[in-house]
Amino acid sequence: MSGSDKVWDDADPERLYVITGGRSGDSQGGSIGLVTLIVSQSVPTAGMQPEHATIVRMCQAPLSVAEISAYLHLPVSVVTVLVTDLLAESRVEARALVARAQLPEPSLIEAVMHGLQKL
Repeated sequence: MSGSDKVWDDADPERLYVITGGRSGDSQGGSIGLVTLIVSQSVPTAGMQPEHATIVRMCQAPLSVAEISAYLHLPVSVVTVLVTDLLAESRVEARALVARAQLPEPSLIEAVMHGLQKL
């Protein structure tokens, strides 16, 4: 995070209400989770809400929603609303975590090993 990125204190519920416009949760049907990776697709522009601009700046490299929440000192529910706004404006992209590769069945590995030994 650069020196110009502002970090907020989440102790003021009225401020959180203003930031989100009174909205809560993910309006995209639960597609955004704690480990969803967020990546910027644009740069901040004049007139953007400061929290939106900071998220866009922070996410030049992929960050999870949980990491964004921690860096900004904002509740995950607030960050989810902000990220949903940015997704709707195509300013960021949400990416699911890459699933860990599954190993093939042991019988397949054995068959390949036996086939290689016969060569």
